[in-house]
Amino acid sequence: MTTPTVSSPAHAAPSAWALGWRALWRDWRAGELTVLVLAIALAVAALTAVGFFADRLAAGLQRDARQLLGGDVVLRSDHALPPVYEEQARALGLAVTRHLTFPTMARADDAQGGEARLVSLKAVADGYPLRGELRTATDVADTVGQAGPGVPPPGEAWVDAALLEVLGLRLGDPLWLGERSFRLTRLIVLEPDRGAGFLNFAPRVLIAEADLAATGLVQPASRIQYRLAVAGEESAVRRFEAWAAERLADSGERGVQIERFENGRPELQQTLRRAEQFLSLVALLAALLAAVAVAVAARQYALRHLDDCALLRVLGLAQGTMARAYLVTFGLAGLAAALLGTLVGYAVHFAFVGWLAALVQTDLPAPGWGPVGLGLGVGLALMATFGLPPVLQLARVPPLRVIRRDVGQPQPMTLAVVAAGVAGFAALLFLASRDATLGAIAVGGFAAAVGLFAAVAWLALRALRVLVSEARAPRWLLLATRQLTARPAYAVVQVASLAVGLLALVLLVLLRTDLIDSWRRATPPDAPNRFVINIQPDQASAFRDHLAREGVARYDWYPMVRGRLVAINGAPVRPEQFAGDRAQRLVEREFNLSYSAEPPPHNPIAAGRWQREEAGAISIETGLAETLGLRLGDRLTFDIAGVSHEARITSLRKVDWASMHVNFFALYPVAAMPPDVPYTYIAAFRAPAREGFDRELLRLFPNVTNVDTSAAVAQVQRVLGQVIRAVEALFAFSLAAGVVVLLATVGATRAERERDFAVLRALGAPAALLRRMQRAELLGVGALAGALAAAVAVAVGWALARYVFDFAWRVSPWVPVAGTVAGAGLALLAGWWTLRGVLRAPVVQTLRRAAE
Repeated sequence: MTTPTVSSPAHAAPSAWALGWRALWRDWRAGELTVLVLAIALAVAALTAVGFFADRLAAGLQRDARQLLGGDVVLRSDHALPPVYEEQARALGLAVTRHLTFPTMARADDAQGGEARLVSLKAVADGYPLRGELRTATDVADTVGQAGPGVPPPGEAWVDAALLEVLGLRLGDPLWLGERSFRLTRLIVLEPDRGAGFLNFAPRVLIAEADLAATGLVQPASRIQYRLAVAGEESAVRRFEAWAAERLADSGERGVQIERFENGRPELQQTLRRAEQFLSLVALLAALLAAVAVAVAARQYALRHLDDCALLRVLGLAQGTMARAYLVTFGLAGLAAALLGTLVGYAVHFAFVGWLAALVQTDLPAPGWGPVGLGLGVGLALMATFGLPPVLQLARVPPLRVIRRDVGQPQPMTLAVVAAGVAGFAALLFLASRDATLGAIAVGGFAAAVGLFAAVAWLALRALRVLVSEARAPRWLLLATRQLTARPAYAVVQVASLAVGLLALVLLVLLRTDLIDSWRRATPPDAPNRFVINIQPDQASAFRDHLAREGVARYDWYPMVRGRLVAINGAPVRPEQFAGDRAQRLVEREFNLSYSAEPPPHNPIAAGRWQREEAGAISIETGLAETLGLRLGDRLTFDIAGVSHEARITSLRKVDWASMHVNFFALYPVAAMPPDVPYTYIAAFRAPAREGFDRELLRLFPNVTNVDTSAAVAQVQRVLGQVIRAVEALFAFSLAAGVVVLLATVGATRAERERDFAVLRALGAPAALLRRMQRAELLGVGALAGALAAAVAVAVGWALARYVFDFAWRVSPWVPVAGTVAGAGLALLAGWWTLRGVLRAPVVQTLRRAAE
C-alpha cells in the first residue's frame, strides 16, 4: 500500500474504506495489481465461457429434446404394441402417432434398369411428427426444404436424395417396395427423429402406414422397430409415462423401452459430453494456473510494501484499520477482475455456440445466472485464498522495521488457514468441472504435484551445493549455484510454482494433441463409407478382385457367423435371470460372431491376452461383458446353425462402436472355424469417388447388401471439426494463464536480483559474467521445473485419458526431454522479458534504495 498522508491528531483518522480505495487507485496506476487482476480475469473468463455455453446447451437440449424424439415421450418396441397404450394416452388427452421402421430392399422399375438397394423403410401414421418438423423438397439442390405434412399421400414415397443416385432414378419415377410400386414425389431434407443407428445409415424411404400392407413386406420374422409417440400437457405426459412404466413392470412385457432424450440420442450425448469434459479441463487448469500466479504476485506485493506499512504503524495507523483497508483494496480488485472475466467469458461463449450448437441444430436459449455466480465466486475465492493471506500480514508489521530491516518479514501461513482456503477453492472447481472424476484427478493431481515439486526441488538444491565445487566449477556456475542456494526456501517456491505452470501447459498440449488425434482417428478423411454384408464365401475372391480393380487398397474384411448364446459356464441362459432390459434383449437375439488370428487393430485389449490360434478361446467386447456380468475364464456356449460351440473368455476388447469400422461382440482368435460353421463376409471400405460404383457393385453381386454411410461420416467429421475449433479457442486461455505464471514466478526475484547484482557490480564483477550467471540460474530452474512437469503430466494425462476421456494414451518417450528443454527455454525467455533491466540499473541508486 502506498504510504498515504496521515492526518494530524486534531483530525479524525482516515477510514479503512477511504484508505483502501485510495490505495487501490494508486496501486492500479502504478501497475502493482496488474498480474493479480489479469490472472483472476483469465481464470474467470475460461470458467464462465464454458459455464455459459454448457448452461445454454443444457437448456436447449431440454427444450428441444421432444423435437429430436418426434414427441414428448416415445415407446419403442420390437413388436407391435397392444392398443391399450394408445387408448390410455388418448384418455389422458394426449396427441398420439405411431410409425414403424425396418430394413428392406427397394428396386427401380425394369424400365429404369431394375437396380436394387437396401433402404430403411418408415411407415408413418396420421399426426407424424408430433414434435419438430419434417422438411422436404422437390429439387436436389434445395438443402433447406419446406415444412409441411409429415405423411405422404397414398401411393407416394418420399426418399433421401442419395437413393436417386444409386438407383439412377428421378422424381416422378416408380419405386418398388415388395409387391407395390410407389411414385417418387419428394426428397427428405430433415427428419427430426431419425437418430444415428446402423440401420439409419441406409437411405430413408417414407410412406404412409395405410400403404404398408399392400407391399407384403411385413412377415412374422421381420425385424421391425415400432414406435408410439405421445405429446401434450406436461402433467398428462408424466402420468402416461408413469403408467406405462408401471404396466411394463407388472406385466413383465419385454422388448419395450420408454425413450427420452437422455437415452434416445446417445451418440449426440457422447460427443457433447467429451467436448464439454475437455473444455472443463482447460478451464480448470486455467484456474489452477491463476491460483499460482495470484499467490506469487501477492507475496511480492507484500514484500514491496513492508516498509510502507512499518511507516504507517509509526505514524499511528491501527492494525485493524490497516487490515480492513487491505480487505477493501483486494476485495474490490478481486471483484473487478471477476466482473471483467465474466464479461469476457460471456463474449467468448458465443464462439462456442457458433461452433458447437450445430450438434443439436437448434437456437439455444439465453443462459441463466449460474455461470455469473460461479465466476464471481471463483474470482473472489482466488483473491481470498491466494491473494489476501500474505497481504494481510502487512497489518502485523512492527514499527521497529523502520530502523531494522531484518524484522517483519512475511511468515508462512498456518496449515489451518491454507487448508480452509484451498478446500473452499477446490469445492468451487469441483462445482465448475461438473464431473467428479475429472475434478478429482485435476485438482488432486495438482495438489499432489505441488508437494512433489517442492520436495524434489529441496533435494536438488542440497545436491547442487555439494556437487558444484568451489575449486573446479567456473565462476559463473559457482555464482549461479550460490544465488540459488543462498535462499533455499525461496528457490523451492520458485521451482514449484514454475513447475506447476509448466505442468498445466504440458498436460494441455499432450491431452489436446492425443484427444484430437483420437477423435480424428475415429473418423479420418479416408474412413470407410460403405458396409457390404452377405458376401458369400464363393464370391470372396471375385469381390476383393473387384475392389482392387477399383483402387480400394485398404478395407475391413471379416467372416460373419450368426450364433445365439445358450449357456454360461454350463448353465442355460434365460432372459429372466438378467435384470436389465438390454441384457434380456441381448440373450434373446442372435449375435454377429467372427474369427481372426490377429486382433483387430482398432480393438485394444483391455484385459486378458490374445493368443493367436488358441483353441477353445474367445474374446468379448467389454460393454457386453459388463452388461451380462461376464469375466475372464467364463465359458460361453453359442448355438451356431444348431451345433453348440463352447469357448473360454481369454480376453476383453474395448470397442468404439462409432469408429466406422467393422466390430463384433465376440471374436474367436483363429484363422478358420470348423467346416460345419456357416459364414458370410462383411467388408467396410471407402468407395471410389466415381459415379456408378454402387450400381456396378450391385450388378456384379446382386445378393449383397450395400450400406452407404457417406452422409453419416461427413456429419461426424463436420461435428468433430467444430468441437476441435472450440477446444483450441479455449486452449488459448490456459496458454495466456501459463504465460502469466511464468512472468510472475521469474519476475518475483527482480528486487533481490537487483540488490545482489548491484553488490557484485560494486565489487567489480563484469556485466558479461553476471549475464552468464543469470542465464545459468534461469536455465537450471527452468530445466528442473520442465522435467518435473513433464513427468507428472504423463501420469495425470494417463489418468484423465483412461478414466475421463476414454481414449488410448500414447506418450512419446521424448516428452520428458521436450519438457526439460521447453522449461529451460520458457524460463530463459520469461527471465529476459521481466529481468532485462536488472543489469542496467545504476549501482549507486540500487544500493541506496536497498539501504533505505
